[in-house]
Amino acid sequence: MINSTSGNRNEVILDDNAQPTPLRGHDLIADYVKRLDSSPGVYRMLNAQNEVLYVGKARNLKARVSNYARPSGHSARIARMISETRYMMFLTTRTETEALLLEQNLIKQLKPRYNVLLRDDKSFPNILIPTDHPYPMITKHRGARKQKGYYFGPFASAGAVNRTLNHLERVFLLRNCSDSQFSGRTRPCLQYQIKRCAAPCVGKISEADYAQLVEDAKRFLEGKTTSIQRELAEQMQAASEAMEFERAAALRDRIKALTNVQQSQGINPRGVAEADVVALHMEGGQACVQVFFIRANQSWGNHDFYPKTGSGADEAEVLEAFLAQFYDNRPPPRLILLSHPIEDEDLMIEALSQKAERKVEISVPKRGEKAELVENAHRNARESLGRKMSESQAQAKLLKGVAEAFGLPKVPERIEVYDNSHIQGAHAVGGMIVAGPEGFLKSQYRKYNIKDNEVTPGDDFGMMKEVLTRRFQRLLKEDPERKTDAWPDLLLIDGGAGQVSAVQEIMDDLGVADVPMVGVAKGIDRDQGKEEFYRTGRPVMALPRQDPVLYYIQRLRDEAHRWAIGTHRAKRAKANLANPLDEIPGIGTTRKRALLTHFGSAKAVSRAGLTDLMEVPGISEATAETVYNFFNEKG
Repeated sequence: MINSTSGNRNEVILDDNAQPTPLRGHDLIADYVKRLDSSPGVYRMLNAQNEVLYVGKARNLKARVSNYARPSGHSARIARMISETRYMMFLTTRTETEALLLEQNLIKQLKPRYNVLLRDDKSFPNILIPTDHPYPMITKHRGARKQKGYYFGPFASAGAVNRTLNHLERVFLLRNCSDSQFSGRTRPCLQYQIKRCAAPCVGKISEADYAQLVEDAKRFLEGKTTSIQRELAEQMQAASEAMEFERAAALRDRIKALTNVQQSQGINPRGVAEADVVALHMEGGQACVQVFFIRANQSWGNHDFYPKTGSGADEAEVLEAFLAQFYDNRPPPRLILLSHPIEDEDLMIEALSQKAERKVEISVPKRGEKAELVENAHRNARESLGRKMSESQAQAKLLKGVAEAFGLPKVPERIEVYDNSHIQGAHAVGGMIVAGPEGFLKSQYRKYNIKDNEVTPGDDFGMMKEVLTRRFQRLLKEDPERKTDAWPDLLLIDGGAGQVSAVQEIMDDLGVADVPMVGVAKGIDRDQGKEEFYRTGRPVMALPRQDPVLYYIQRLRDEAHRWAIGTHRAKRAKANLANPLDEIPGIGTTRKRALLTHFGSAKAVSRAGLTDLMEVPGISEATAETVYNFFNEKG
């Protein structure tokens, strides 16, 4: 072994030239313990192939690792892990909190077999009210919070955001159009006609009055609905007494809409303003974690997760690992309500508080409203896991049927389905969907913009060649020995003998000809149910009309078709909506808005003379020349 030092961390790593030690399991670990101290840190356990089996943290490395040196008293899971261990690596840290954060980073990077893994790492949407516009819009936002503004969330799904936006538009009349649409309008749109927008684009409302609407919407999202309702009622009364009956009627409609919003909300905990309710249910070696998002005393939806349990981790370990990985890239709330206690609660609180830069509380309530929230989340977790286990059994049966129908060497764990989409060669894209024992793996879906200029427009063979080449060249680079589950057990191609032959030639060239492949063609009269299946070196075959495997293949093909078509439509729509001003160097949001406000459209900007461009507020002579030259050079 050799020691390497980096910053404030000291790591014990393997010397590539060292001979493998004859020690293994308990004896190997006991030998490592002799050279460890009581520092906090992270340890890794590796097998004979240098694959990381487990990553763990420790307040005291020597004490923690010595537990594994005991010959007995371990669970079956830990005993298996110890028996497979041939090497260990250690990384000391300054604090226990740093060890926890480092542990989770390594788990996400290495995905060890015996660790609890959160597989669904999706981001959740928020509501954004920007602050960089005099008449800000209200919109859905997902991803990094780079734009200046007020963010409210997270919401459990896009549907939950859309429902809330729908309510906000009816109650507060905020615009939802883009800045370019706003700048180019000369008369109110339909949103104004149906009383869902105040039409600031054409001056139907002053900037001060619109700012008050924005402030009311922010207060609503912060849970201050009672005060808003009271103020609206006072304004309605004042308008009525002043005989401003039209204004009074508009305020009445807003109060009515706000009342409907409050009645339509599901769970509205009075005593919990901001919290995530996290409940775990385990059964048959599988786990479901249900998370409810409580913000502004309102339920903003829930989402279920199915972490890998590391070959048998207990409830405390699963829940602790889930929390660490779930909040790795998400801001934690002020309160987290749990269904089960975790082992290192104080350490988790410290880590999350450090991340949030404020106090975070973790609680396992036993009575009262908070306990009812946890019980509701736990019931949902139990029911969700029951449904998933039932679906998994049916899925396993279908995959076994696929293996039998096509003579595969084993039951497929990963099926990849490919399809292309284009209109006469324009906006060509390729799509890949993935299915396995857990159904469609949407996080594994991929889209490929066709980049090869030498591909003839409409050449499906050429497009498929580019997609497969890019896909498998990356696989060969990242996992040439096929140690991960990223390699497919079956490829489904939309096409007949010609397509299969062309794809087989591509796979031969790439050196991955051993991946099974089946072509799916519509068959006689292109009738669904009469599909024909093509395999290299085998006769064409069909499946009985009522065969569940046939229905399953149809579902896979239709999902690939839906994914490719959707990707193509999105690309086409983006191209159609593209603003040529976005392509001009040095023209940002502010200058673009100034140009559009002055001229009314990008087309009018393109026709403007140099003198006219220089008259736009905020556009210097140099910038005007840049804009003028851009459009004139393009002809």
